[in-house]
Amino acid sequence: MRLPVPGPRDVLSALERGGEQVEALLGAVPRALALLDRAEAVLDGAFVAVARVREVTEEAAVIVERTGLVVDRAEVQVSRMTELVDALGPSLITLQPTLETLADTTHPDEVAALVRLVDHLPELTQRVESDVLPVLATLGSVAPDVHDLLTVARELNDMLAKIPGMARIKRRIDEEEGEDDTQAPVRDR
Repeated sequence: MRLPVPGPRDVLSALERGGEQVEALLGAVPRALALLDRAEAVLDGAFVAVARVREVTEEAAVIVERTGLVVDRAEVQVSRMTELVDALGPSLITLQPTLETLADTTHPDEVAALVRLVDHLPELTQRVESDVLPVLATLGSVAPDVHDLLTVARELNDMLAKIPGMARIKRRIDEEEGEDDTQAPVRDR
């Protein structure tokens, strides 16, 4: 579209046409200046819009770069999870019925008790190692000593039975308490 701004030829032809043309030409000058002012304002707005578009483009580039890093990290994690699922898949499939039964039959109180047990395991382990295992190691030597002690007790019982008057005391005690199995003969080793 051609702008109605007069050129030098238009000025010369207007002078030839007369005064009224000169007046029309001079009237068009303010309109041309107003049009030029509006064009400058539109151009300034375009510069501002282009600058804002440039800012948005730069911000978008930063976001795209960050998104690329997140995608790279996610790909690494997906790869690791794929390896884990591939490695553990057969075992989990095999354990699935057991885990379902365990989940269906386990009460929250049992889980809490198990957690408390696990909390006490270090102390329990230390006590078993320091107190119980040494006693268990000596049980092999205790059994003959207990057998010897039983033999001596039976022999002492036999000797006491030979003391005069002890038979009567023993019968009275037996009647009060009932029959006693201490009549078993003493075994020699």
